[in-house]
This record gives sequence, structure tokens and C-alpha cells, in this order.
Amino acid sequence: MDRRCARVYEVMDMMGEDMRKAIPALGFYPQQEISTGCFVIVINRLNLNLKSKCISCFSIAFQTTLIAMEYDGGVVIGTDSRTSAGSFISSRTTNKITPITDNLSVLRSGSAADTQAIADIVKYYIETYSLLENEPVTVYRSSQIFRQFLYQYRDSLSASVIIAGWDSKLGGQLYAIPIGGFTTRQRSTASGSGSTYVLGYLDKAWRPNLTKDECIEIVKTAVGLAVFRDGSSGGVCRIGVINEQGTTLTLYRPDKPGFPTVTLPEAHNTYATHVKNQ
Repeated sequence: MDRRCARVYEVMDMMGEDMRKAIPALGFYPQQEISTGCFVIVINRLNLNLKSKCISCFSIAFQTTLIAMEYDGGVVIGTDSRTSAGSFISSRTTNKITPITDNLSVLRSGSAADTQAIADIVKYYIETYSLLENEPVTVYRSSQIFRQFLYQYRDSLSASVIIAGWDSKLGGQLYAIPIGGFTTRQRSTASGSGSTYVLGYLDKAWRPNLTKDECIEIVKTAVGLAVFRDGSSGGVCRIGVINEQGTTLTLYRPDKPGFPTVTLPEAHNTYATHVKNQ
């Protein structure tokens, strides 16, 4: 790492001793607002003349776990909370569920800056259309607004999103938009680095006419399984329920009851045969 990059990290870590008490699995300074602009602020204050190859040291990405599933009456969404810049975990408490309207949210993975910008722009468009047309924008139409930007700027953006929402026409809906902008409706879906560990579980667990509580348990378990195996996922578990009444978010901390856990079988305590016989 370039010396100037190391100096940026050093300045970022100048925190008072009263802020250094960690919460299990959350880390330090969880009470501070999470901002992916912190790197840019520090760089500007230091007035560093960083070369372009050094800027890559500060690319913040969601190597993440995003889970979503339809149930009879709405959708349930779940995420972890880890944000990383390479091997450096820049935040353990990021909220990857971004509300767009009362009945629509987007789950973000990829570049944190890209997904935040796209979510803000689409939210502005949806609010404008709602005011002009005097009716809510449907979930499908909202997904197409996301698709338009993600496809149009596919060579510049690193963004993969899941659109989850409820409307009076089609009820609860999920739309997955990976990098490139191709949009599909899903019954259950997963995205991010942790998704590879749980896709089979989700395929088996989903069935028609799931209740809300059953769906919450499936999504929460899937997040726990992904966090357990994926080194790029971690932190807390956030679960959201979106239905006719609106959006309800619940946070599960690993040091409190309710957090999804995995129990491994006991390892063999004996040596391998060729070692034991020597």
C-alpha cells in the first residue's frame, strides 16, 4: 500500500479512547453515522496528490448477502451489514435496505457509492411521477426505472439490486437486477457473495402460500447460513417485511436472542490413522 494511503487510514483511526469499546460482531464506533464518503473527506483534508492507481485502495463495495422471498400477502427481505474495501472492513453496521416509498425498498450490493446514487435518483423520479399522476407508482414500473439507469450506465456502474415491494395491482413482488440491467421477477432470490451458499436452501424452502412468520424464519435462517460461511458477509441481520400496511424493519444482533446461528457437528479428536500409528 502507498505511504499516502496508509496515512489516510492512520488519520481515520484517530478516535478517542471512550469510543474504543467494541460491541460483539459490530465493532467500534457503531453509534456513528455510516458514510461511504469518509474516505473522500479525509483525502481532501490531507490535500494528498494521490495517483489513480492509489484511488483503488478506497473503493468501498458491498461483498454481501441479500435475501428476498414472496409470501402470501407481501415480501420478506433480509441482509447482513458488512461493507468492505478489499480486505478492510470499512463498516459492520451498514443498512443495505434503502426505503424508496412506504411500500417499496431496494436491497443494494456492489459499489456502495453507485448503489446509493442510483437509489437516490430513482427515488426522486418515483416521487415526481407520483405527484404528476396523483397515484402511486407500481412496483413493476419502479423496477423498470432502476433497470433503465443500470442498463444505460452498465459500463460505468458496479451495482446489483433487488427491488421488493407491494402494490394494489399485483401484491407483493420481487425483481432482481444484476450487473448489466437484466430484470426478472422472482419468487425467492439472493444476491451478493453470500448468495452462493444459500440458493439451494431457498429453492427448497419456498412454497406457495407461505405465511409471514414462516417466510421471516426462512429468510433469517438463510442470512445466518450465508454469514456463517461467507467471509465477506457479517455483522447484524436486518429483516424487513413489506405488505399493504407498509414496511417494518427488525434488527437482530449476534449478542442478543433471535440471531440466526449454525451448530456444527463435533470434530474428531483423534489423529489420522497414519499419524496415530507412528
